Amino acid sequence: MDWALELQLASRTIFATVLGGLIGLERLWHHREASVRTYASVAMGACVFALISQHIPGAEPSRMAANIVVGIGFLGAGIIMQNGNRASGLTTAATIWATAAVGTGVGYGMYVLSSLSALIVFLILAAHHVPWLSPKHENSTEDKSDS
Repeated sequence: MDWALELQLASRTIFATVLGGLIGLERLWHHREASVRTYASVAMGACVFALISQHIPGAEPSRMAANIVVGIGFLGAGIIMQNGNRASGLTTAATIWATAAVGTGVGYGMYVLSSLSALIVFLILAAHHVPWLSPKHENSTEDKSDS
């Protein structure tokens, strides 16, 4: 067992979990069902899949990354609800998908890109609560209760 490698993989996993949790904090502050635990778990899981894909002999890591995208897409599809002509859960589904990208990036060692992406997702979520940036019209396809 290569302890230096194991510690590097563990630190990447922790870093991805922290970034996902930070995104989830915004959701927690605004009392959304998917919050810190969900977002941290998605980022951590995507990171671990990325790490595993790099250490399977003969494996092609890009295949695992492609399947992370598809798998999280199914998770997001389960979050979106149709209520008449309105859909809710779109923001949660989209940001969970983006959080999986953050975790995957950390798994592949892209720390700056992943950190920047996590910050951008957080700011996108927080911007909705700035009065002059929030949606002005009532017929938005995105349910305001989801943001």
